[in-house]
Parts: sequence; structure tokens; C-alpha cells
Amino acid sequence: MSNTTANVEFSPAQVQDATRRIDYLFALQQKNRWAISQSSAKSRIRKLKKLQDTIFKYKEAIQDALFADFRKPSAEVNLSEIYPTLNEIKYAIANLENWLKPQSVGTPTALLGSSSYVLPEAKGVCLIIASWNYPFNITFAPLVSAIAAGNCAILKPSEFAPHTARLMAEMIAEMFPEDEIALVEGDTEVSKYLLEKPFDHIFFTGSTQVGKIVMQAAAKNLTSVTLELGGKSPTIIDETANLEEAAKKIAWGKFTNAGQTCIAPDYILVQEEKEELFIELLLAQIQKFYGETPQERLQSPDFARIISEKHCNRLATLIGKAKGEGALVRIGGTMALEDRYIAPTVLSEVKPDSEIMKEEIFGPVLPILRYKNLEDAISLIQSKDKPLALYIFSQNGKNVDQILAQTSAGGTCINDTLVHYFQHELPFGGVNQSGIGKAHGYFGFLEFSNQRAVLKQPTRFSAAQLMYPPYKNEVKTLIDFSMKWI
Repeated sequence: MSNTTANVEFSPAQVQDATRRIDYLFALQQKNRWAISQSSAKSRIRKLKKLQDTIFKYKEAIQDALFADFRKPSAEVNLSEIYPTLNEIKYAIANLENWLKPQSVGTPTALLGSSSYVLPEAKGVCLIIASWNYPFNITFAPLVSAIAAGNCAILKPSEFAPHTARLMAEMIAEMFPEDEIALVEGDTEVSKYLLEKPFDHIFFTGSTQVGKIVMQAAAKNLTSVTLELGGKSPTIIDETANLEEAAKKIAWGKFTNAGQTCIAPDYILVQEEKEELFIELLLAQIQKFYGETPQERLQSPDFARIISEKHCNRLATLIGKAKGEGALVRIGGTMALEDRYIAPTVLSEVKPDSEIMKEEIFGPVLPILRYKNLEDAISLIQSKDKPLALYIFSQNGKNVDQILAQTSAGGTCINDTLVHYFQHELPFGGVNQSGIGKAHGYFGFLEFSNQRAVLKQPTRFSAAQLMYPPYKNEVKTLIDFSMKWI
């Protein structure tokens, strides 16, 4: 299939058609939301199983679409797009009945006689806006949570992965009526129009810059948001780390999907005495994964392409500026921009205040900085925005505890990279600039649910009535007693 990215420009007529369709779909789903919200666990499970079966049916088509968009290897599609989505579905199916049960809570002394519970209820009509880097997974995984929670949903995939977006539109139309789940294609103008609607929840995956725009738009309607963003995810390698294992796992975590992963290791902080050996092992691992020579790596069937020429040019500029500031290219650095290829690239002698250390790289370029004391590495991390992920390679428990205590991140892996994404018992998401809210499993279900507080007073009399007005002396005495003892 072609390696070129399809035209992502939408004509004014196409945008106008899309906005009319959005008006229609939003009204349709608003009308149907209450029926969907009252659906049973069995009904929602049937929908999830239908989604599961359809994904298996379209497996090869999904692989073809992602190859067309950025030449992603089929094995990588299975591992990073299809498997985590199916895992999300299976986990929801296995646990949904328990998630939907009212959760009883204790009763304080002042409210003796009453009972209370938390009832998860659907938020209503939700908007899911997905990014292009894992377009299938990032669109369908939150949809699983939305369905489990009993919502209607409109999906807006990225226009930068048009083949995948088109395929997902076909799949959604086959699986669901439009008054329940629908997909809208379009560019940023279509996204802006969607954000004007008073959705009950917005789940957005993308850059921090666009996340701010989404949050600002949501604020106008007091819409709750989940923002899955990104940032510069650091990796610390201390003097006790198993360097061979670290090199293998970092090479995989960084160069999967050509580095276009929001939780990819963005830069390495390695203890100065271990730097050269680590770089040597890292280079050997890159050669093992993708080929010994630059030409072999260019022709490797296991290395994806950058999504667009624009992103290629941005990465090329970052590499050029880093070299101009004294950075050394230890491997890679070769490019074939017409093929949207940038080789797996490792830089050393990178200055902490260089351009490449100021913005998320989001590509196959890995800066390495050395540190003398662990406090220096921690200080550098503290000076930057809180990242979506932080990776620690160490055999020293005290070092690990110190890093965890003195940094903040959405998630952390110790002696591995990326794999916390696949652990559905853990919440996935960022903190502050790297995101708001959590996804996956029960945490994703909660994001698309309102935790409704319910108190039931079964008797005609309650203890609180003893403190009703008029506030005579005995009532005041009881209130004072309650403040002190109850």
C-alpha cells in the first residue's frame, strides 16, 4: 500500500456537511440518552462482545489501514493497537456487573437509622476526540469505558490517520445505531464545532497545547473532561542498574511506533560512570532490532514511519539545533523525508537547556544526559512540567524510594518501559500539564460515570430533627455536644 499520507484538508462544503451531521447526531443522542443510561449490565456486555467480534473480523483491515497511514508493522499493530483494546473489552466484560452495583458506605452516629450508598450512573452524551499516533486504540479503548458506563458517544478520530479513521467509521456504522454511537470525520474546524456542543463529558487524547483549548471550550458548558496529554517523560538509570536490560527495554519503549508514543522515554539521565557502557549497549540493541547498517534500518519492515512531512521537518530541525549546540549523534541521524523516515537516533553531550529538552520530542530521537549525583537528576526533573510517565532503572530500593518521593508523574515503571499501560488494575493518565483524569478498567468506567450519592432515611424520625429550630437552650446544648463528641 502507499506510504504517502492522504490529503487531510477538508473543503468548506465538507465541513458544512459535517456540522449539519453533528447537529443531527447530537439531538438524536440527547433524545436517546435516558434509554441507554438505564440499560442493564447484560445489554452493555452484549455491545462489548459485538465490538470484540467486529475487531477480530476487521483485524487484517486494521493492519492495512495503519500500514497505509504510517507503515506500522502488523505485529506492532497487534501489540499496541488491537491487543490493548481487546484487553480493555475483556476486562470490562468480566467486571461490569460488579462495577454497576451500588457501593454501600458507613453511617455516622449523627445519622443513625439511615443508610447510604454510591450509585454509578451514566453521564449522558459523551465526546471522544482521539489523536493520530495510536488512532485505533486511542479511539476505541475509551469507547469501551463509555459503553460500560451506559453512555451515548460521538467519536472524532484524527484526520492525520485518514485510512484508519475511514475504517473505524465503517466499523461503527456496522455495530451501532447512530442514536447511540456515531463517528464524525473532519479536520480541526469540525473538532471546534463539536466542542461548542454541551456534551456531558469529553475524553480527549492529544497534545498539552490542544488540551488547553479543549478544557477552555468545555468550561463554557461546565463539561467534565478527561485529558490524556503527554510531556517529556524522563528515564533515570542509576549506578546499580542492569544496563543490558535497561538498553533493551529503553530501545523498545523509545522506538516502537517510531517514537510517536505519549509515554515513550523522552530523555535519559544516566549516572556518569555508566554513560559510555549504556550507550554502547543501546546502540547494539538498536542494531539488533532494526539492522546493522543505516541502509538496513531504512529498509527494516519493523520500523514505522513519521505521520507527516511536517512532523519529519520538526524532528529534523530539533536534531539540527541540538548538533549546533554541541550534541553528538552516536547512532542514526539519517533521514529520508520523502519517505517520512527518521532513523532511530541517539544523542549525547546534550545540554539541559537546549531546544530538544524544552518540548516533547514525539519521535525516534533520544537525548542522553549524564549526572553525577542522584539529586542532580531529580532536580532536573523537578524543574520541568510533571510528566505522563517516569522510568527508573535501579537495583537500589532507597534510590527508587527517593525518586518516587521527590518527583511526580502520571505513572511510573521500575526496571521497564511502557508496560504499565497494559495493567488495567492501575489508573492511566497524567497530572497537571500531562493530563487530567484517569483511564483504563474501573478507572475509565468511573471517568464516564457520575458517582451519585444516595442517602435513604427509612424512619419518620431522625436524630437530626433534634437540632431543628427553634434553637432553645437544650438544642444549643445538643449541638455543642455533637460538635465535641459525635
